[in-house]
Amino acid sequence: MADKIKKVVLAYSGGLDTSVIIPWLKENYDGCEVIAVCADVGQGDELDVVHDKALKSGASKVYIEDIKQEFLEEYVWPTLKAGAVYEEKYLLGTSFARPLIAKKLVEIAKKEGADAIAHGATGKGNDQVRFELTVKALAPHIKLIAPWREWDLDSRSSEIEYAKKHGIPIATENKTYSMDRNIWHLSHEGSDLEDPANEPHNSMFLISKAPEDAADKPEYVTVDFEKGIPVGVNGKKLGAVELLTELNEIGARNGVGIVDICENRLVGMKSRGVYENPGGSILYYAHRELEYLCLDRMTFHFKQQAAIRFGELVYDGMWFCQLREALSAFVDSTQQTVTGSVKLKLYKGNIISAGSKSPYSLYSKEFVTFEHDDVYNQADATGFINLFGLPLEVRALMQEKTQK
Repeated sequence: MADKIKKVVLAYSGGLDTSVIIPWLKENYDGCEVIAVCADVGQGDELDVVHDKALKSGASKVYIEDIKQEFLEEYVWPTLKAGAVYEEKYLLGTSFARPLIAKKLVEIAKKEGADAIAHGATGKGNDQVRFELTVKALAPHIKLIAPWREWDLDSRSSEIEYAKKHGIPIATENKTYSMDRNIWHLSHEGSDLEDPANEPHNSMFLISKAPEDAADKPEYVTVDFEKGIPVGVNGKKLGAVELLTELNEIGARNGVGIVDICENRLVGMKSRGVYENPGGSILYYAHRELEYLCLDRMTFHFKQQAAIRFGELVYDGMWFCQLREALSAFVDSTQQTVTGSVKLKLYKGNIISAGSKSPYSLYSKEFVTFEHDDVYNQADATGFINLFGLPLEVRALMQEKTQK
């Protein structure tokens, strides 16, 4: 099997796992060529050294792909428009980044004529599924290699020993938490968080202020939407990357968007994670506020149900499945009138509604007013209630008859 693999494209982060994977692939797959691909989804200065590090680790070529804009416009915004949240808390920060990263791996694998795609996801997590389902959907004939499911390096210390033996440059300091960062979020797992009874330490937060450390006065922010897509902050039109960067800064200094959840992983176990999601939390809240104005009752309620399924599909790595695409088509239809502005008050970790407006608002003061109106005949409610309540009345009459 190994002698058939001549060229491998590796999802490369520059961390210990993927640095070790490069020589491991060459050693275990008959000296194959390894091309490292690092996707820039907004993880920050972690990318500064990855190019040279990959080459020193044995890669023949390194791609650094800036995909932040595509990430937001083609993956985050569709999920935001759907209102999709996993288990009512998790805003899917890692989940919808993986399919795009895998899509880039496939594109480069095809360009380079690679035989296989490799990743550093462990056999316990969700990411292995997200990477591999995307490859199956886009390039079913490319072989997948998951070293964590093959090798005998079963700990960080054994990886470090392997790296030293092979002259691989690594940072040997042991981070307290396992983290994943992109422009949308920062996740924390492991260490003291593995006991759900432990409160997260404020020192853990790298993006957000702890709510109690935020300013003692509220800050107002206005978000503008066009057809469900965020397009402006505080009256200023912004592109996707600039908009989220601005909202991240605003949300972080007010301590909003910190989520602590013990979630159900796809592979069957529960995992405790703490997420920092300042800008995303503002956007989800604002988008929902605008939908309260612009969607009718039936559409809004059905969309709430569809959002649960949409969130599950994203979490499970099924971005490229037919159902997700069909649900996105439904969502896009609902968003044609979700245009307007939402004002929010941010205060010590809280997001509070402060007014919304839309040219497509379905709210009508004429109909709902407690004052005199000329558009609603209250006497009409009698017939409506009689018909709407008829099943209840018929059942009650049946019960009276059968209980005698």
